[in-house]
Amino acid sequence: MNMLKNLIKTLARWVATPWRRAKQRRYADAEVSAMTRIEMPNDQLLPLVRQAIADGKTAIISVKGYSMRPFLEHLRDRVKLAPWTTLQVGDAVLAEISAGHFVLHRIIDIDGDAITLMGDGNVRGTEHCTTEDVCGVVTEYLRPNGHVLLASDRKLQRSIRRWRRLLPVRRWLLFVYKLTV
Repeated sequence: MNMLKNLIKTLARWVATPWRRAKQRRYADAEVSAMTRIEMPNDQLLPLVRQAIADGKTAIISVKGYSMRPFLEHLRDRVKLAPWTTLQVGDAVLAEISAGHFVLHRIIDIDGDAITLMGDGNVRGTEHCTTEDVCGVVTEYLRPNGHVLLASDRKLQRSIRRWRRLLPVRRWLLFVYKLTV
């Protein structure tokens, strides 16, 4: 069984090589910026971000973790956070789900004041918070090659809705995606 799994991985990597190489060329400057990056622990940085957004400012943070794949990649992409006026299903938000524990996940359900969050790269498991716990909403996705993608972009919104409907097969799609990254 293990041998079959290794064979499938090898075959999938061989098939995905052209896409992987194209992505490496597209984001080649990300490696250079990673060398000059200064990291700050989330438990110190995110309360400062929350305060800045509460003061009406915007903040740009690097994405850490893999829970927002395939739309955001760990330490490659950055997001611009801004204060929110209204929240909608499909919005990516920074929320404090428990004292000192922040997540950048997408809203999958709103029921009055209660909000349910789930990462795009998660196949199960949700987080719950209230509207008071939402620190800010993502307004822009910043790629290392300088490309800025607005969160309000219609093509992106369609892709997000499509991805949400693919939840039953998301595990397999993420497996193939990981081979191409």
